[in-house]
Amino acid sequence: MTDHIPVLLAEVIDVLAPQNGGIYVDGTFGAGGYSKAILDAADCAVIGIDRDPNAIRDGQALVEAYEGRLTLLHGCFGDMAQLLEAHGAREVDGVVLDIGVSSMQIDQAERGFSFSKPGPLDMRMSQDGQSAADVVNDLDMQTLTRIFQVYGEEKRARAIAKAIVEDRAAKPFETTQDLAGLIERVVGRKAKDRIHPATRAFQGLRIFVNDELGELIKALEAAELVLKPSGRLAVVSFHSLEDRLVKRFLAERTGSARSVSRHAPGPVEGPEPTFEHLTRKALRAGTRELETNIRARSARLRAAVRTEAPAWPQKSDAAALGVRMI
Repeated sequence: MTDHIPVLLAEVIDVLAPQNGGIYVDGTFGAGGYSKAILDAADCAVIGIDRDPNAIRDGQALVEAYEGRLTLLHGCFGDMAQLLEAHGAREVDGVVLDIGVSSMQIDQAERGFSFSKPGPLDMRMSQDGQSAADVVNDLDMQTLTRIFQVYGEEKRARAIAKAIVEDRAAKPFETTQDLAGLIERVVGRKAKDRIHPATRAFQGLRIFVNDELGELIKALEAAELVLKPSGRLAVVSFHSLEDRLVKRFLAERTGSARSVSRHAPGPVEGPEPTFEHLTRKALRAGTRELETNIRARSARLRAAVRTEAPAWPQKSDAAALGVRMI
């Protein structure tokens, strides 16, 4: 394993509060940073899930080091409930999710996540299915515009999509540099700009390729299903779309999203709250962590504890949570 340290590690362990004999799920195993910290905090067991086969392969050394306390499962965290049931674990004491692409994936040029590293235009976390190259070479201008606009929050989405459609007629896009070069040409770049002009479009494309928001909704609902009463959920997100979705899910499930009119007193209709807030506001990285880990700059941690109420019906509906999907 690498010496990669996940963001907000101390805060995650604090809200997760691992206990001896407990079972915890690391839904985004990656390099195993959260899993290792949980296992070191208590005499407990961790089930790590990752859709990237490389993470499962590279994590075997950690499995051996913890002598039966760590189990790795290959799959999407949106399928957490099914994966755990197949493993014989119906209820767990805690779930941690670190949303988005991992730094290891970004650092591997051959994975095609980064516009700063020459590589194939891929971006598939699971290494199968539709690639980013397939998307930019095959989808129509309107759909590409929506991908960049909705998931990338890119103001020049239409101009970028129009240029892609025009250029691909002569030569398909194959590499990260092909696409990054086109975006820089369309958007332009000033010497003082700190953020590369391709940042938002690449983000939108990656989210679409991996259905990241759809998987996040499924994962939150799955956590609601598998957590025991008093079980804890910790979610670290890195951009506004993810954080908005987590915030609104927890607001809904804690009942804080419901409004009660003072003119019509009485019980609020609807399912009982399945969570109670552990963090009323998102926790952010402190000065010391920001000095050593630039990735922590945009990280937000939200956490909640499971009540005894039954899980709500699963609907995986982003629109109900106020988040647009394509």
